[in-house]
Amino acid sequence: MKAETINHAVVVGVGTMGQGIVQVMAQVGIEVTVVDITREHAQKGVGVLQENLNRRVAQGKMTAHQAQAILQHVHVADGFPACGQAQVAIEAVVEDRNIKRDVFRQLDNVCPPDTVLLTNTSTLSPTDLASMTRRPQAVAGFHFMNPVPVMKLVEIVTGLDTAPETVTFARELARRLGKVPVVAREHPGGIVSRIMIAMRNEAIRIYAEGIASAQDIDQAMMLGGNWPMGPLALTDLVGVDIHLHNAESLSRDLGPCYMPPPLVKIMVRAGKLGRKTGEGFFKY
Repeated sequence: MKAETINHAVVVGVGTMGQGIVQVMAQVGIEVTVVDITREHAQKGVGVLQENLNRRVAQGKMTAHQAQAILQHVHVADGFPACGQAQVAIEAVVEDRNIKRDVFRQLDNVCPPDTVLLTNTSTLSPTDLASMTRRPQAVAGFHFMNPVPVMKLVEIVTGLDTAPETVTFARELARRLGKVPVVAREHPGGIVSRIMIAMRNEAIRIYAEGIASAQDIDQAMMLGGNWPMGPLALTDLVGVDIHLHNAESLSRDLGPCYMPPPLVKIMVRAGKLGRKTGEGFFKY
Protein backbone atom coordinates (compact mmCIF):
# COMPACT_ATOMS: atom_id res chain seq x y z
CA MET A 1 0.00 0.00 0.00
CA LYS A 2 1.28 3.47 -0.92
CA ALA A 3 0.79 6.37 1.48
CA GLU A 4 -0.08 8.72 -1.37
CA THR A 5 -3.12 6.58 -2.21
CA ILE A 6 -4.54 6.66 1.33
CA ASN A 7 -7.94 8.36 1.42
CA HIS A 8 -9.49 6.94 4.60
CA ALA A 9 -7.90 6.88 8.04
CA VAL A 10 -8.98 6.31 11.62
CA VAL A 11 -7.70 8.24 14.63
CA VAL A 12 -8.49 6.71 18.02
CA GLY A 13 -8.42 9.26 20.84
CA VAL A 14 -9.05 12.96 20.33
CA GLY A 15 -7.27 14.60 23.21
CA THR A 16 -4.62 17.22 22.49
CA MET A 17 -2.46 14.94 20.35
CA GLY A 18 -5.36 13.24 18.61
CA GLN A 19 -6.91 16.57 17.64
CA GLY A 20 -3.65 17.63 16.02
CA ILE A 21 -3.28 14.33 14.18
CA VAL A 22 -6.84 14.59 12.87
CA GLN A 23 -6.11 18.12 11.65
CA VAL A 24 -2.91 17.33 9.75
CA MET A 25 -4.50 14.32 8.07
CA ALA A 26 -7.71 16.10 7.13
CA GLN A 27 -5.90 19.13 5.75
CA VAL A 28 -4.21 16.98 3.09
CA GLY A 29 -7.59 15.61 2.01
CA ILE A 30 -7.72 12.32 3.90
CA GLU A 31 -11.14 11.33 5.22
CA VAL A 32 -10.67 10.81 8.96
CA THR A 33 -12.99 8.74 11.14
CA VAL A 34 -12.69 9.74 14.81
CA VAL A 35 -13.21 7.21 17.61
CA ASP A 36 -13.07 7.78 21.36
CA ILE A 37 -14.45 6.22 24.55
CA THR A 38 -17.93 7.35 23.54
CA ARG A 39 -19.40 9.29 20.65
CA GLU A 40 -19.83 12.24 23.03
CA HIS A 41 -16.10 12.21 23.84
CA ALA A 42 -15.30 12.13 20.14
CA GLN A 43 -17.66 15.02 19.41
CA LYS A 44 -16.14 17.02 22.23
CA GLY A 45 -12.65 16.48 20.84
CA VAL A 46 -13.73 17.54 17.37
CA GLY A 47 -15.40 20.59 18.93
CA VAL A 48 -12.10 21.62 20.50
CA LEU A 49 -10.42 21.11 17.12
CA GLN A 50 -12.99 23.44 15.56
CA GLU A 51 -12.26 26.05 18.24
CA ASN A 52 -8.55 25.76 17.51
CA LEU A 53 -9.16 26.23 13.79
CA ASN A 54 -11.41 29.24 14.46
CA ARG A 55 -8.63 30.74 16.57
CA ARG A 56 -6.17 30.32 13.70
CA VAL A 57 -8.66 32.01 11.36
CA ALA A 58 -8.99 34.93 13.79
CA GLN A 59 -5.18 35.17 13.93
CA GLY A 60 -4.97 35.28 10.14
CA LYS A 61 -3.07 31.97 9.97
CA MET A 62 -5.69 30.33 7.74
CA THR A 63 -8.87 31.30 5.96
CA ALA A 64 -12.37 30.36 7.06
CA HIS A 65 -12.66 28.34 3.85
CA GLN A 66 -9.53 26.33 4.73
CA ALA A 67 -10.83 25.64 8.24
CA GLN A 68 -14.18 24.47 6.90
CA ALA A 69 -12.48 22.26 4.30
CA ILE A 70 -10.56 20.51 7.09
CA LEU A 71 -13.69 19.88 9.14
CA GLN A 72 -15.53 18.47 6.12
CA HIS A 73 -13.05 15.58 6.09
CA VAL A 74 -13.65 14.72 9.78
CA HIS A 75 -16.32 12.16 10.71
CA VAL A 76 -17.32 11.16 14.26
CA ALA A 77 -17.99 7.44 14.72
CA ASP A 78 -20.03 5.56 17.31
CA GLY A 79 -17.24 3.07 17.91
CA PHE A 80 -14.75 0.66 16.40
CA PRO A 81 -17.17 -1.01 13.96
CA ALA A 82 -17.00 2.19 11.89
CA CYS A 83 -13.29 1.51 11.23
CA GLY A 84 -13.98 -1.23 8.71
CA GLN A 85 -12.88 0.84 5.70
CA ALA A 86 -9.72 2.31 7.22
CA GLN A 87 -6.48 2.01 5.26
CA VAL A 88 -4.43 3.25 8.22
CA ALA A 89 -5.32 3.66 11.90
CA ILE A 90 -3.44 5.86 14.35
CA GLU A 91 -3.91 5.30 18.08
CA ALA A 92 -3.52 8.42 20.25
CA VAL A 93 -5.15 7.49 23.55
CA VAL A 94 -3.67 8.04 27.03
CA GLU A 95 -0.28 6.49 27.85
CA ASP A 96 -1.82 3.49 29.57
CA ARG A 97 -0.57 0.08 28.44
CA ASN A 98 -3.81 -1.78 29.09
CA ILE A 99 -5.97 0.81 27.30
CA LYS A 100 -3.67 0.87 24.28
CA ARG A 101 -3.52 -2.93 24.12
CA ASP A 102 -7.33 -3.06 24.08
CA VAL A 103 -7.44 -0.45 21.30
CA PHE A 104 -5.09 -2.53 19.14
CA ARG A 105 -7.06 -5.68 19.79
CA GLN A 106 -10.26 -3.98 18.67
CA LEU A 107 -8.64 -2.33 15.65
CA ASP A 108 -7.24 -5.68 14.53
CA ASN A 109 -10.70 -7.24 14.75
CA VAL A 110 -12.45 -4.65 12.58
CA CYS A 111 -9.85 -3.23 10.17
CA PRO A 112 -9.11 -4.91 6.83
CA PRO A 113 -6.11 -7.28 6.87
CA ASP A 114 -3.88 -4.82 4.98
CA THR A 115 -4.60 -1.84 7.27
CA VAL A 116 -1.46 -0.43 8.89
CA LEU A 117 -1.80 0.15 12.65
CA LEU A 118 0.31 2.96 14.14
CA THR A 119 0.70 4.16 17.72
CA ASN A 120 1.52 7.68 18.86
CA THR A 121 3.02 6.40 22.11
CA SER A 122 6.12 8.17 23.42
CA THR A 123 7.20 5.59 25.99
CA LEU A 124 5.39 2.27 25.48
CA SER A 125 6.40 -0.73 23.37
CA PRO A 126 5.12 -1.08 19.79
CA THR A 127 6.07 -4.78 19.99
CA ASP A 128 3.82 -5.20 23.03
CA LEU A 129 0.91 -3.48 21.28
CA ALA A 130 1.52 -5.49 18.10
CA SER A 131 1.22 -8.70 20.13
CA MET A 132 -2.50 -7.94 20.49
CA THR A 133 -2.92 -8.25 16.72
CA ARG A 134 -2.59 -10.84 13.98
CA ARG A 135 -0.51 -8.40 11.94
CA PRO A 136 2.58 -7.49 14.01
CA GLN A 137 4.46 -6.83 10.76
CA ALA A 138 2.06 -3.93 10.06
CA VAL A 139 2.43 -2.20 13.45
CA ALA A 140 4.88 0.60 14.29
CA GLY A 141 5.33 3.62 16.48
CA PHE A 142 4.38 6.92 14.83
CA HIS A 143 5.21 9.55 17.43
CA PHE A 144 4.15 13.13 16.65
CA MET A 145 5.46 16.10 18.61
CA ASN A 146 3.24 18.61 20.41
CA PRO A 147 1.70 20.79 18.99
CA VAL A 148 1.16 18.44 16.07
CA PRO A 149 0.16 21.02 13.40
CA VAL A 150 3.34 23.04 14.10
CA MET A 151 6.10 20.56 14.94
CA LYS A 152 7.77 18.98 11.91
CA LEU A 153 9.10 15.75 13.41
CA VAL A 154 7.53 12.30 13.37
CA GLU A 155 9.52 9.59 15.15
CA ILE A 156 8.93 6.16 13.59
CA VAL A 157 9.72 3.37 16.05
CA THR A 158 10.06 -0.17 14.75
CA GLY A 159 8.90 -3.12 16.80
CA LEU A 160 10.55 -6.53 16.75
CA ASP A 161 8.39 -7.74 13.83
CA THR A 162 7.75 -4.46 11.99
CA ALA A 163 8.20 -5.12 8.26
CA PRO A 164 10.41 -2.87 6.08
CA GLU A 165 7.31 -2.17 3.97
CA THR A 166 5.58 -0.74 7.04
CA VAL A 167 8.55 1.55 7.74
CA THR A 168 8.50 2.74 4.13
CA PHE A 169 4.76 3.37 4.35
CA ALA A 170 5.18 5.31 7.62
CA ARG A 171 7.96 7.45 6.12
CA GLU A 172 5.81 8.26 3.09
CA LEU A 173 2.78 9.06 5.24
CA ALA A 174 4.80 11.41 7.44
CA ARG A 175 6.10 13.25 4.39
CA ARG A 176 2.58 13.47 2.92
CA LEU A 177 1.50 15.14 6.17
CA GLY A 178 4.29 17.70 5.79
CA LYS A 179 6.46 16.11 8.48
CA VAL A 180 10.09 14.97 8.58
CA PRO A 181 10.43 11.31 9.65
CA VAL A 182 13.26 9.77 11.63
CA VAL A 183 13.49 6.05 12.40
CA ALA A 184 14.57 4.35 15.62
CA ARG A 185 14.42 0.72 16.67
CA GLU A 186 12.31 0.04 19.73
CA HIS A 187 13.90 1.08 23.01
CA PRO A 188 12.29 2.82 26.00
CA GLY A 189 11.73 6.47 25.12
CA GLY A 190 12.96 6.23 21.55
CA ILE A 191 15.05 9.29 20.68
CA VAL A 192 13.13 12.40 21.67
CA SER A 193 11.44 11.31 24.89
CA ARG A 194 14.60 9.66 26.23
CA ILE A 195 16.62 12.85 25.78
CA MET A 196 13.93 15.43 26.59
CA ILE A 197 12.56 13.80 29.75
CA ALA A 198 16.06 13.59 31.22
CA MET A 199 16.71 17.25 30.42
CA ARG A 200 13.36 18.41 31.78
CA ASN A 201 13.98 16.43 34.98
CA GLU A 202 17.33 18.16 35.44
CA ALA A 203 15.81 21.61 34.89
CA ILE A 204 13.14 20.81 37.50
CA ARG A 205 15.84 19.69 39.97
CA ILE A 206 17.71 22.98 39.50
CA TYR A 207 14.47 24.87 40.18
CA ALA A 208 13.48 22.68 43.17
CA GLU A 209 16.93 23.12 44.75
CA GLY A 210 16.53 26.90 44.59
CA ILE A 211 19.57 27.35 42.36
CA ALA A 212 17.73 29.63 39.92
CA SER A 213 14.25 30.94 39.18
CA ALA A 214 12.04 29.34 36.56
CA GLN A 215 12.45 32.42 34.39
CA ASP A 216 16.23 32.32 34.58
CA ILE A 217 16.47 28.57 33.95
CA ASP A 218 14.40 28.89 30.79
CA GLN A 219 16.20 32.06 29.70
CA ALA A 220 19.54 30.31 30.17
CA MET A 221 18.56 27.39 27.95
CA MET A 222 16.96 29.56 25.28
CA LEU A 223 19.92 31.92 25.01
CA GLY A 224 22.72 29.55 26.04
CA GLY A 225 21.41 26.34 24.52
CA ASN A 226 19.55 27.83 21.55
CA TRP A 227 16.29 26.21 22.67
CA PRO A 228 13.19 27.86 21.14
CA MET A 229 11.37 27.25 24.44
CA GLY A 230 12.74 26.72 27.94
CA PRO A 231 12.50 23.28 29.59
CA LEU A 232 10.08 24.40 32.31
CA ALA A 233 7.74 26.14 29.86
CA LEU A 234 7.95 23.00 27.73
CA THR A 235 6.96 20.87 30.72
CA ASP A 236 3.97 23.16 31.24
CA LEU A 237 3.02 22.75 27.58
CA VAL A 238 3.34 18.95 27.68
CA GLY A 239 1.54 18.81 31.04
CA VAL A 240 3.22 18.29 34.41
CA ASP A 241 1.10 15.18 34.93
CA ILE A 242 2.11 13.77 31.54
CA HIS A 243 5.77 14.45 32.33
CA LEU A 244 5.35 12.62 35.66
CA HIS A 245 3.77 9.58 34.02
CA ASN A 246 6.35 9.37 31.23
CA ALA A 247 9.33 9.93 33.53
CA GLU A 248 8.15 7.22 35.92
CA SER A 249 7.63 4.86 32.99
CA LEU A 250 11.17 5.43 31.70
CA SER A 251 12.64 5.10 35.19
CA ARG A 252 11.26 1.56 35.39
CA ASP A 253 13.11 0.61 32.20
CA LEU A 254 16.20 2.83 32.24
CA GLY A 255 16.92 3.33 35.92
CA PRO A 256 16.59 5.96 38.65
CA CYS A 257 18.19 8.72 36.63
CA TYR A 258 14.78 9.16 34.97
CA MET A 259 12.83 9.32 38.24
CA PRO A 260 11.12 12.73 38.39
CA PRO A 261 11.95 15.06 41.31
CA PRO A 262 9.44 14.97 44.22
CA LEU A 263 8.27 18.48 43.30
CA VAL A 264 6.58 17.06 40.20
CA LYS A 265 4.29 14.82 42.27
CA ILE A 266 3.50 17.70 44.63
CA MET A 267 2.50 19.94 41.72
CA VAL A 268 0.26 17.21 40.29
CA ARG A 269 -1.43 16.77 43.68
CA ALA A 270 -2.01 20.54 43.77
CA GLY A 271 -3.56 20.52 40.30
CA LYS A 272 -0.77 22.70 38.86
CA LEU A 273 -0.48 20.82 35.60
CA GLY A 274 0.73 23.60 33.33
CA ARG A 275 -1.03 25.46 30.54
CA LYS A 276 -4.17 23.32 30.67
CA THR A 277 -4.90 24.36 34.28
CA GLY A 278 -3.53 27.90 34.05
CA GLU A 279 -0.55 27.27 36.31
CA GLY A 280 2.50 25.05 36.42
CA PHE A 281 6.03 26.36 36.69
CA PHE A 282 4.56 29.57 35.25
CA LYS A 283 1.11 31.19 35.39
CA TYR A 284 -1.00 31.52 32.26
